[in-house]
Amino acid sequence: MLGQTTTHSPISAGAAGASSSRSYAWLVFALSFGLLLSDYMSRQVLNAVFPLLKVEWSLSDTELGALGGIVALMVGLLTFPLSILADRWGRVRSLILMAALWSLATLGCALANNFGQMFMARLCVGIGEAAYGSVGIAVVLSVFPRHLRASLSSAFIAGGAFGSVLGMAAGGALSAHFGWRWAFAGMAIFGLVLVGFYRLFITEPRLQAQRRALGEEPDSAARRESVSLRPLLSALFSARSILCAYVGSALQLLVMGALLTWMPSFLARYYGMATDRAGVTAAAFVLAGGVGMVLCGALTDWAARHAPGRKWLMAVAYSVTCCALLLTAFHLPAGTAQLVLIGAGMLFVGGTAGPASAAVANLTHPAIHATAFATLTLANNLLGLAPGPFVTGLIADRIGLLGALQLIPLAGVLAALCFLVGRRTYMADLLRLENQREADPNKANKA
Repeated sequence: MLGQTTTHSPISAGAAGASSSRSYAWLVFALSFGLLLSDYMSRQVLNAVFPLLKVEWSLSDTELGALGGIVALMVGLLTFPLSILADRWGRVRSLILMAALWSLATLGCALANNFGQMFMARLCVGIGEAAYGSVGIAVVLSVFPRHLRASLSSAFIAGGAFGSVLGMAAGGALSAHFGWRWAFAGMAIFGLVLVGFYRLFITEPRLQAQRRALGEEPDSAARRESVSLRPLLSALFSARSILCAYVGSALQLLVMGALLTWMPSFLARYYGMATDRAGVTAAAFVLAGGVGMVLCGALTDWAARHAPGRKWLMAVAYSVTCCALLLTAFHLPAGTAQLVLIGAGMLFVGGTAGPASAAVANLTHPAIHATAFATLTLANNLLGLAPGPFVTGLIADRIGLLGALQLIPLAGVLAALCFLVGRRTYMADLLRLENQREADPNKANKA
């Protein structure tokens, strides 16, 4: 009726606010996930154009391997300091700057005229990507309820495999139709468009408001406790089993990094595939690696649900199985049987990631889990993903790419030995950690 005042029910208003809050959280996830895709597309597109660069610039396999490994090296070296800077300077501002840098550096790859210019552009790609994984997932998890964080973490991390697949497949297609420069330019344009959307929709005040809506206090650098260095280093490196987890995980990822980088070249050289077909086929192998990583993690949790120590044996089994399959595959003549065995090996090549991560989590106090996983990431990059492409190229220059790929899987044997050694002291190290918590819980919390 005329003259009446319309009022809104507090319940309906609250429901509308909750719906808006959920929508914004998923917007944050979507844009952050999109930038993660851009991250790995920009990183892996190089692999699809290796054959074209090798011919045009007369590059050695060592030089090609250096172009692939420099990104992982920068990620390994700079993850810690850039993550700390992002926490202090502002995560959203840092993410925008990171994504803009790797996108512009990828555009620089498209404009490069020689190996030196390409190497510097790839180095800048690595600097831009260095802390995106750790900072990006922190932003995503900050806007969702706690009960969703485990599944969101898995989904976010899986974006790396999907981005690698898209980068290699799209890069191969673009280079085949428009030339290798447009493969890099396409990745750069995609990243810059996402940067624009991220800058438009994601802001620190809205993230803080989202945290308040979840009933959690907004982040504050002033509230963060300082951690003394000596107890932290002791917690991260004093147990033999955690050192074995770091090194074993990295050695197995050396095999994965080598295959991710060199599969398009292998398919082009030994199967005569054009760059577009080689890129798509290699992307299928990468996808198998991502799916296998998820399946192996689930299988490990099921097998070790009543006996945590079995996770180490599962890691050993994955490493040995992967090594056996890949060694057999690369000693076969080119053909369907070889490709099938390579695909089977790829299902296990990243299988140790789950057991290694679980071991690191169990062997460190929850208060330092973020630092512990950053340490694992550091080991994975510096000892695995960075040297894998370079070492493979170095060997390939001497005995051919096929010969190099026949040797690289042997790193899985060393990984298996590390996991076996770690298993011997795992239970004792767990008991020591529990005793330390019971003896001095305050000290444990500060560590």
